[in-house]
Amino acid sequence: MLIFVLQAVWLYIAELAGKDLDIVVVSKFLMYITPTLIPLILPLTILVVSIMVFGNFAENYEFAAMKSTGISLQRAMRSLSIFIVLLGITTFFFSNNVIPWANYNSYNLRKNIAKLKPAMAIAEGQFNDIGDINIKVGEKSGDRGQFLQDVVIHKKTSNGIGNYTTILSKTGELISSEESDILKLVLFDGWYYDDVQKKDYKERQKRPFAKSEFKKYIINVDLSEINNIDLDEKKITSKYDMLNINELEFTIDSLVEKKAETYKEFSTNIYKRSSIVTFSSDTIVKNDTIVNKNISDLIDLNKKSSWIDLAINSVRTTKDVISSKDTQIKRENKWLYKHVYAFHEKFTLGFACIILFFVGAPLGALIKKGGIGLPMVIAILLFLTY
Repeated sequence: MLIFVLQAVWLYIAELAGKDLDIVVVSKFLMYITPTLIPLILPLTILVVSIMVFGNFAENYEFAAMKSTGISLQRAMRSLSIFIVLLGITTFFFSNNVIPWANYNSYNLRKNIAKLKPAMAIAEGQFNDIGDINIKVGEKSGDRGQFLQDVVIHKKTSNGIGNYTTILSKTGELISSEESDILKLVLFDGWYYDDVQKKDYKERQKRPFAKSEFKKYIINVDLSEINNIDLDEKKITSKYDMLNINELEFTIDSLVEKKAETYKEFSTNIYKRSSIVTFSSDTIVKNDTIVNKNISDLIDLNKKSSWIDLAINSVRTTKDVISSKDTQIKRENKWLYKHVYAFHEKFTLGFACIILFFVGAPLGALIKKGGIGLPMVIAILLFLTY
């Protein structure tokens, strides 16, 4: 258990380090993160214990003694089998109720901690989301880490969609104190890039941008709302690993219906973009008895050029729409599959405990070794395979 807890702390160390957290917050984090480790800890524990116990029985000829008194292996394992089945049922309820609760609390706590004291949260070599900027520094120095080198900043747009402004600088400095509500960044010797968003599609394909050079550039980030963080606040409630079976079933049904509606709207949109309605409603030929001819021969000569231009533009725009929609559909499908996976995962923990017990028990009887030596090695290899 301790090894897995330390591994979890190490996994989230970037979100915890440098935040001046008190012992109460750290204890809450450990309390919330521990139940989420049960799907790893419990099956491994059952596998190790079953191999060790039955290996010890075989090593000390306990099975031979049982057989001599007329007790079969099935009878000897009956009480343990009933216990393991009951444990599997218990773990199902644990997985359905306790683990979603733990994920809900730990996720919201980590999100709130990540927002705490962002002036201290500028870690080297990775992007840090602070206010309306996303900043990455190559190296920090100084007694407070106030001197920065190789600074890369992406500024968010007002609507929060996309990062069209990029700032690069060789060096920088944090002037404001860590307790201040204003984070003041002073950048030296750098470049300012701004992507120009043209309304015309053809112009946007050229990727136009404006570039300027600066010797000194100052950025002020308002931290008044960010520094006022309530660590007990819980805003995020709908993540797939925070839901029980009933909630997951309802969400999956909603996502499936949304997916069907997306396909329906998309097909209607493509049909309208194809200009089939316009083509079929227009009178392209006076004599409707003409048959077995190329469609271009049926179109009035004066309209043929406009029809060809319309077809080319329709194909081009439709191709872009399909490409964009394909990305959106893949993202929605991935979100749906995560919910389906979380739904089945509620059952797998109980079944894993039962199956690994019936794998470990006869295996222990075969290897005839107790203790924590060979049984531990075999159990870990089996568990890693699982």
